[in-house]
Amino acid sequence: SLTACGGDTASSEKRVFKHGFDLDYPPYSYINEDGSMGGFDVELAQAVCEHLGWEYQAVPFNWDAKDAELNAGSCDCIWSGFTVNGREDDYTWSKAYSDNTQMIMVKADSGIETLADLAGKTVGVQTATSAYDLLNDEEGQAELCKTFAGLEVYETYTIAFNDLKAGAIDAIAIDVTSGQYLMSGSDDYKFLDEMLGSEQYAIGFRKEDTELRDTINKALDDLVADGTYAKIGEKYPEIKDFLCLGK
Repeated sequence: SLTACGGDTASSEKRVFKHGFDLDYPPYSYINEDGSMGGFDVELAQAVCEHLGWEYQAVPFNWDAKDAELNAGSCDCIWSGFTVNGREDDYTWSKAYSDNTQMIMVKADSGIETLADLAGKTVGVQTATSAYDLLNDEEGQAELCKTFAGLEVYETYTIAFNDLKAGAIDAIAIDVTSGQYLMSGSDDYKFLDEMLGSEQYAIGFRKEDTELRDTINKALDDLVADGTYAKIGEKYPEIKDFLCLGK
């Protein structure tokens, strides 16, 4: 019973886990119209907290503010379709939980069939994303980017997609899972066959937070083992085939 008392004391001082994420990056993280939080990463983070007996706290932000939020201690991690590739040394990373591919999305009737057809076209991309980095990296797709009439940089992919719909831009450089979510089964849009690059998503922590990373890695393994991870994935058809934990 002494142990139980100790346990009670511990549980009354629950650890609060502050989940930092992009406020508009469906299907990974977003704010619903009623103000509630949604998305695969949000649900997985909530499941981790439930598993560990932690209190979940949402910290949504504009994506380009992510490092400022993390460094200020406003959040415990950046967990929101966050690409490891090219950032390996910038954070302490969890194990990767999702694969992904960078693609070009166009209107199906645009006449754009290949990356070469983007010459003289205006392409949209979200700021501070791996697609943006890829198009500005000499070892990536910078040469391709130089053929564009222009690269329009947006705060969110939702805004970029609205501009594609309206004909204000000709294409979007985007990860395939987010792109599929925005298309949501419409035949009016498609991806080009050639991909820009591949990547993996993981959770980025402050460099010193190795213990927190280890705790969350263990919780993720447990959620894979008990089927929770796959069950959450089933709700997000754009993502489920890319989930890589336990494979």
